[in-house]
Amino acid sequence: MRAAATSTAAALLAPGLKLCAGRARVSSCRLPLRRVAAMASAPNSSFRPEEARSPPALELPTPPLSKFKVALCQLSVTADKSRNIAHARAAIEKAASDGAKLVLLPEIWNGPYSNDSFPEYAEDIEAGGDAAPSFSMMSEVARSLQITLVGGSIAERSGNNLYNTCCVFGSDGQLKGKHRKIHLFDIDIPGKITFKESKTLTAGQSPTVVDTDVGRIGIGICYDIRFQELAMLYAARGAHLLCYPGAFNMTTGPLHWELLQRARAADNQLFVATCGPARDTSAGYVAWGHSTLVGPFGEVIATTEHEETTIIADIDYSLIEQRRQFLPLQHQRRGDLYQLVDVQRLGSN
Repeated sequence: MRAAATSTAAALLAPGLKLCAGRARVSSCRLPLRRVAAMASAPNSSFRPEEARSPPALELPTPPLSKFKVALCQLSVTADKSRNIAHARAAIEKAASDGAKLVLLPEIWNGPYSNDSFPEYAEDIEAGGDAAPSFSMMSEVARSLQITLVGGSIAERSGNNLYNTCCVFGSDGQLKGKHRKIHLFDIDIPGKITFKESKTLTAGQSPTVVDTDVGRIGIGICYDIRFQELAMLYAARGAHLLCYPGAFNMTTGPLHWELLQRARAADNQLFVATCGPARDTSAGYVAWGHSTLVGPFGEVIATTEHEETTIIADIDYSLIEQRRQFLPLQHQRRGDLYQLVDVQRLGSN
């Protein structure tokens, strides 16, 4: 087994390199071993790594802050919308007082997660004011506390459609970006869970990358995290951090929640932050919880269980460049074999 593995490794070093009686030799031509090693380590221009992303990946921008505290508010959710709004505001204020510059809320935090509840709790974000009390609270508290707020998600009403929507607010309280869940949660696991968001919700049509006071953030909502293509696209657009408010359940949560977060972070060599609601075993939909911050090596920086709590953790963006130097994936991709196409960016060129 050891000899076979050694032979395979030698074959990978350079074409024509073979192993004979424990010694390397080159068939058809003799090359110094140091030159063979150099050939193996040097980039192969025929691989065209820059073409693995179309258009080419953007450079990682210099963030306004390289180090800051992030808060993940794992909130309890009830059927009382006014209570949920006040409760979320109190959690945001406490997080800011503890030094957080970025606060993340859970998916569907202002009411129950159900197809029956989405129309009842939906807000007209464009109208604002009394038509959107959750939206108005988030805008006002972001401005008053001078923080960046990734506002989890709420049901949004726009015309005849309902969306699962995440609003991102800057420290001036202005809406910096709005992500409508792209991949709807339609699953059927016999004997475990069946849910069809598409019964009431409409899928969003646009990926969302937002430049904020705490860097460039790519946004996904819950089921969006299962689609690596979206995370790859965000990384190619220069995101430092991916934020996924989510409400995984008691079936998929223990199986996949942490696995997916770590995979998205490690594959794309950036930070991933997630935030779910606290578990309520009496609810029609029981959430897994386990809000988490993952670093660019796929390491879990901070996490929790299912109870209501707020995680305060540190983000240091210098780790992104460091990890990308350790594993220079961007220079090793095979643009001659595969390509990720950013349809929006390509169409705007």
